[in-house]
Amino acid sequence: MAAGRSQAADERVRAVVAPAVDAAGLYLEDVRLVRTGSTTVVRVTVDLDEDVVGSLDSDTLGEVSKAVSSALDDTDAVAGAYTLEVSTPGATRPLTEPRHFRRARTRLVKLVLDDGSTAEGRLVDVVDTADGPAAVLEDGPQVPVSRVRKGKVEVELRRLEDEADDTADGEEG
Repeated sequence: MAAGRSQAADERVRAVVAPAVDAAGLYLEDVRLVRTGSTTVVRVTVDLDEDVVGSLDSDTLGEVSKAVSSALDDTDAVAGAYTLEVSTPGATRPLTEPRHFRRARTRLVKLVLDDGSTAEGRLVDVVDTADGPAAVLEDGPQVPVSRVRKGKVEVELRRLEDEADDTADGEEG
């Protein structure tokens, strides 16, 4: 498909699935249609609201997947056979927008700034400043998001194990 045509198809599908995602109380991060042979793969990426700390659980992901599938089945937004993939951005997604930084609160992050320097630490907050949103690192600098050339969440295996234990014990993680 041509780039413009693909983008138009993405937007058409986005308009169909957005109400189902909104009804689940989730944020629609991205919609992509990818052609693989005679089948189209519809990739829908959803996330929790930017004010929520934590991860999207598999039950909620399954429920929104069913709702998105139903919404697509009720329309002709995707021509022909398609495969639906509904997922989250994942723990290691790049931090490219202010909402990504807000979602990464409490996580260990590594930032490469526009001057080549780096800042690393636990992201405790994102505050609005005169220069726009700024990431506040624990025991570290306040970094304007506009200065971040590359940002990512560092995966902490020990922390993931602790969250899994808390969830198994019935606590929210």
